[in-house]
Amino acid sequence: MSSSKPISIRQLSANDLALMEDLLATFGEAFDEVDTYSSSRPSDAYLKRLLSSDYFIALAALKNGSVVGGIAAYELLKFEQERSEIYIYDLAVAAAHRREGIATALIQELKKIAVARAAYVIFVQADIGDDPAIALYTKLGAREDVLHFDIAVAVSDDDA
Repeated sequence: MSSSKPISIRQLSANDLALMEDLLATFGEAFDEVDTYSSSRPSDAYLKRLLSSDYFIALAALKNGSVVGGIAAYELLKFEQERSEIYIYDLAVAAAHRREGIATALIQELKKIAVARAAYVIFVQADIGDDPAIALYTKLGAREDVLHFDIAVAVSDDDA
């Protein structure tokens, strides 16, 4: 589980565009969706705005200055109480660096951010069949079985 080379976890800011680009590449490779994460990359202005926002959290795991993993998460302000929750949208570790505790370290750092923001929970989805992700999240939290639905935003004739 441990590696001889230490990792550091860094929360990205608007000054970290190069690291954000590397994080996007890491997600693309880890998820085998290189086209999704590279074909229509956001502009620098968009990424700066996102990284400067108070609702987006990007964490990069660095080894020898190179991105080897990361988290993209969103803070969701709740309406029923004055509190928030953190949603992990993407979490990935480069294949060559898995089983080194990097994903756990990323989540532990996100927990510190959640505490600082007074969030009451962090939640994440895992795909059925993604056994490594399910094992990681089971180790760190309580499992809830739910259904996920994607609702298209384009209106069709059937919706009218």
